[in-house]
Amino acid sequence: MNNRELAGKILEHLGGKDNVTSFANCITRLRVNAKDHSRINTEQLKQLDGVMGVVEDETIQIVLGPGKVTKVAYEFGDLTGIDGGEVDQDEFDVASDTKASYKAKQTTKVQQVLRHIGNIFIPLIPGFVASGLILGIANLILNLANPEAGVLNPAILESDWYILLQSIGGLLFGSLGIFVGINTAREFRGTLVLGGIAGLIIYAPVLSDIGTLQLLGLDLKVSTGLGGLLGVIISAYIFVKIELFIRRRIHDSLDLLVTPLLTILIGSLITVAVIQPIAGFVMSGITWFLVDVMLEVGGVVGGFVLAATFLPLVTLGLHQGLIPVHLELIESIGATTLLPVLAMAGGGQVGAAVAIYLKTKDERLRKTIANALPVGVLGIGEPLIYGVSLPLGRPFLTACLGAGFGGAFLALTNIGAITVGPSGVALLPLISDGKYVTYIIGLLISYIGGFGLTYLFGFKKEMVNKLYNQEKAA
Repeated sequence: MNNRELAGKILEHLGGKDNVTSFANCITRLRVNAKDHSRINTEQLKQLDGVMGVVEDETIQIVLGPGKVTKVAYEFGDLTGIDGGEVDQDEFDVASDTKASYKAKQTTKVQQVLRHIGNIFIPLIPGFVASGLILGIANLILNLANPEAGVLNPAILESDWYILLQSIGGLLFGSLGIFVGINTAREFRGTLVLGGIAGLIIYAPVLSDIGTLQLLGLDLKVSTGLGGLLGVIISAYIFVKIELFIRRRIHDSLDLLVTPLLTILIGSLITVAVIQPIAGFVMSGITWFLVDVMLEVGGVVGGFVLAATFLPLVTLGLHQGLIPVHLELIESIGATTLLPVLAMAGGGQVGAAVAIYLKTKDERLRKTIANALPVGVLGIGEPLIYGVSLPLGRPFLTACLGAGFGGAFLALTNIGAITVGPSGVALLPLISDGKYVTYIIGLLISYIGGFGLTYLFGFKKEMVNKLYNQEKAA
């Protein structure tokens, strides 16, 4: 069927246009808000030709794939008479798809916290990728200008355009605390500039000059960046709470003058005296466990466990909490050694999908895999996860185990990434120290691991009936 026919069928199974209140689309999904969820026929939606999967939540997410979703969304808007929107900030957000897999409308406190963290960092990811690529180009020039390489004249490193290129690449990372503070204030409905100031306090250069702050009879050790981005989030959140508390109690005529003044003074004191030491201790503990224990001490075993368990963490929404850890590593040592290992999870999914494609005779499943595989290779795993491996069940497990072999290999290489962003082949330009071949080898190992385990143990043709609900249809 063509795009308009598909949009019409989707609308029909959503309960008609009078049941649709609004919709939007991101890079792969049509997101629809409905009045009455009992009128939605999810099983029929899943069986539509062109639909890769359906995620049930407060917002129904219909997985259509890149390119396709934009065309269907246009026809959907024409049929409903509703103006849709494009969710730009979710362009690289594989995480948001897995969070929405929970059908229950209520989530735990931990999931709510991680959702907030995701909403704070996800809008920044395009900037991370762009800045990382610019720094990658600058680092490539630096390596080629090394006298031992003998490719470029070392004098190029003194040129104005190279210095400018390197400076532009580092702009976002140099002011990251401000952006995170602003996004935190936006997430919790505070004043944006006050959130930015909370980020500035954490990274204020004067803190390192002070060293020890005598406050309320206590000698507090302070330093620039202590607590990292976790500290920024907590500090900006406290700023919002202080602001809202004061605003509810202050007279309107004094609000503009008194509320921001007291918010900054009280919030700054709490940030330096309480938040920075606690957040610094927590971040040190998390990075110590994941990097020092799991990767450096755990070695092959630690790398295997991290890569193999990452996608299950994604399905629980727990992976959002790792973004500040990646950024803390980048800030402290120049690269995150954790991200390339975890990126192997997507490689296992790709290998599993290829195995299923070769084994199955079902044309619809083969078409789904063929459409989803290219973007899976580029690090967008949603279509494969929700359209293939998770509904089938066992291939999801074999894909995770296969990815573990790639993670085990990379754990031995001390490979890192200079920024966060997509995984798969798309992460290749962001690999630090020119270890591109090493990363490719790890990715190939994950492909082979996911393929081999799925081909031998992970797939049976009877699973296709479950995937498309053919048993009920019969």
